[in-house]
Amino acid sequence: MRIAVISDTHVPSRAASIPEWVREEMAASDHVIHAGDFDSPAAYESVVDASPALTAVAGNMDPASIDVPEVATLDAGGVRFVVVHGTGDLDGYDDRVVAAVDDHAVDDRPTVGISGHTHQRRDVEMGGYRLLNPGSATGADPAPETSMLVVEVADGEIAVEPRVE
Repeated sequence: MRIAVISDTHVPSRAASIPEWVREEMAASDHVIHAGDFDSPAAYESVVDASPALTAVAGNMDPASIDVPEVATLDAGGVRFVVVHGTGDLDGYDDRVVAAVDDHAVDDRPTVGISGHTHQRRDVEMGGYRLLNPGSATGADPAPETSMLVVEVADGEIAVEPRVE
């Protein structure tokens, strides 16, 4: 299964639209994960329209009219993905993300955490989990670049490939 992982689109407050190459990556995937901060109902609808299937969470910049949870899970290819935005101060960010992942982890397969909020792409091991952050899919400040992740998952194994422009 191919999963496009994006976050922090911030349309329209920090970017005019989601780049076409990101939309193409979403459309070419089996599933899309958005880790919050759509910024507007129009941005949310844009992601929905480009996605074959979507798992999404609310970020600190999302209006209540975007009806998505604060934490979501996706079981795919023998892996549990726990998605959370990571809202709050940067101090304590890792602890908040690990705690959310731990609360929704399962014992019968690997659990991977996906978060956003920092606009910084990363792939780290922490608290016994692999944690992924795709950065900002629009390069919204303070992101150093426009980025996302493409995850291939099968039989409990994942391969993560960053996409950057």
